Amino acid sequence: MLPENTKNMEITFKAALFDLDGVILDTEGQYSQFWGQMGREYRPDVPDFSQRIKGQTLVQIFGAWITDPVQQAEITRRLDAFEAGMHYNYIKGTRAYVEELRRRGIRTAIVTSSNRPKMESVFRARPELPQLFDRILTAEDFTESKPSPQCYLRAAEAFGVDIKECVVFEDSINGLKAGRASGAYVVALATTNPREVVAPLADEVIDNFLGLPRTS
Repeated sequence: MLPENTKNMEITFKAALFDLDGVILDTEGQYSQFWGQMGREYRPDVPDFSQRIKGQTLVQIFGAWITDPVQQAEITRRLDAFEAGMHYNYIKGTRAYVEELRRRGIRTAIVTSSNRPKMESVFRARPELPQLFDRILTAEDFTESKPSPQCYLRAAEAFGVDIKECVVFEDSINGLKAGRASGAYVVALATTNPREVVAPLADEVIDNFLGLPRTS
């Protein structure tokens, strides 16, 4: 079953689609710090820069916000160095919950705006991560960033299931909008934004994966 406070306990799902940062890994605070600094240096005219770019790929951030190639190269260099030294701790209860889904035959995927070089840093810190998920879709696997639903629709297609048979776990505003637009059942994690902010964009809200009932 879906988490215990779900509005419709009769809903079951065949695939669980997880965003990465702020959902699987407790990294959003670190990224907010990095992109906040980049915003102050390169886009001081946008005071909420770090919030505006959440859920976007690096290519899309550059295309929309920072178009100077020299600045792009410098930010990329700094981001690579930053990600290599980040702490990639799990959101509480994540690993046990995903392992239980796999035992019950639920297909699992990470659907992230992160690119493959970033994922290499993640896998060095968490070498078990690829074995926890059936599929890992990165920025290179889709052409539209969240809030477009393209990434989640492609994940459902990869599993050969209807998107309405999927549950999406998201934390960012753009990610939640993408999940909602896809037609999936959407669970918001209140790890990046307050509950009252994410609640209107989701079918339910959780703080983490601790204590969730097992699937049926």
